[in-house]
Amino acid sequence: MAEPSLVSSGEEPEERVIEAALRPKHLDDFVGQQRVRRQLSLVLEASRLRGRSADHVLLSGPPGLGKTTLAMIIAAEMNAPLRISSGPAIQHAGDLAAILSSLSEGEVLFLDEIHRMSRPAEEMLYMAMEDFRVDIVVGKGAGATAIPLDLPPFTLVGATTRAGLLPGPLRDRFGFTGHLEFYSVEELELVLRRSAGLLDLRVTSAAFTEVAGRSRGTPRIANRLLRRVRDWALVHRIESIDARSAAAALDMYEVDARGLDRLDRAVLTALATKFGGGPVGLSTLAIAVGEEPETVETVAEPYLVREGLMGRTPRGRIATPAAYGHLGLPVPPDAPFAYSATLFDTSSPGGEDAGDEEDVLADWR
Repeated sequence: MAEPSLVSSGEEPEERVIEAALRPKHLDDFVGQQRVRRQLSLVLEASRLRGRSADHVLLSGPPGLGKTTLAMIIAAEMNAPLRISSGPAIQHAGDLAAILSSLSEGEVLFLDEIHRMSRPAEEMLYMAMEDFRVDIVVGKGAGATAIPLDLPPFTLVGATTRAGLLPGPLRDRFGFTGHLEFYSVEELELVLRRSAGLLDLRVTSAAFTEVAGRSRGTPRIANRLLRRVRDWALVHRIESIDARSAAAALDMYEVDARGLDRLDRAVLTALATKFGGGPVGLSTLAIAVGEEPETVETVAEPYLVREGLMGRTPRGRIATPAAYGHLGLPVPPDAPFAYSATLFDTSSPGGEDAGDEEDVLADWR
């Protein structure tokens, strides 16, 4: 069984409880995402002045950047109740009809991972969002009849990590769309200062910088690392956490100065040493590090590519010169990036499916 990762997107139940306690309750307390905050603040203020429910809101971006928190803030700012569900939980139109029919006027409905909702439920949602009405089909075959059901005005907040998978008709029905970006180190320091105050921790400025620099630009990970540093300091009876203590704690949890954890380094090491820098297929790479391909693709790969440590090509994954530098290894003279100027071009056919096993086997033969 795979070891839990401090920088993965998944959360344990206890982690979720602590995360909820650290979430800001109002838009003014939300750190970062200045552009989205300003635009959303204007949308909510205009809705309050009109005395109507806010327009439907779509929030997109990588995990851990605050989509759920913003949904809770929208409900709090509109002084409305919040209903939470998710796309995978709505597999039938009847599931969505049951939720919509029980909403009260002005209520905020938050659908996480909305792109994973079933197609029949999506089509029902079109009418509900636009006309506040759904048609309930009673009976089957020639005797089936559609009974219209009026809904009270409500605000739908949809969150997705893959906005490209949302059908156009659904995206067009959202009155406001906000894309959340990764945080800078300075913004993460502000997040950590707020969290440290809530956790009653004494932390130096240098320690905040140390933790922020290892947090992958993600507040959720920053808060999680801060709690692990707190545990380390508690066990070692350290009252004030400085940069040295923070670094020692995170080194013990195998989170290095660039934010890479055990899985990230295992992927890079296998790519650079076992496969000569690549290209290598995703499945082969996953087997080499003892993980599932989906884990490598969704947990390790996005950050490695964003940091310029790994490249995705039509023929497979490759290690970049920066990866060798980070691992302290010399760059081989026959490394793949040394002989192809277009190796990083993932726009060619098959780029998104780079590294299929058939291609890799053909290369080795």
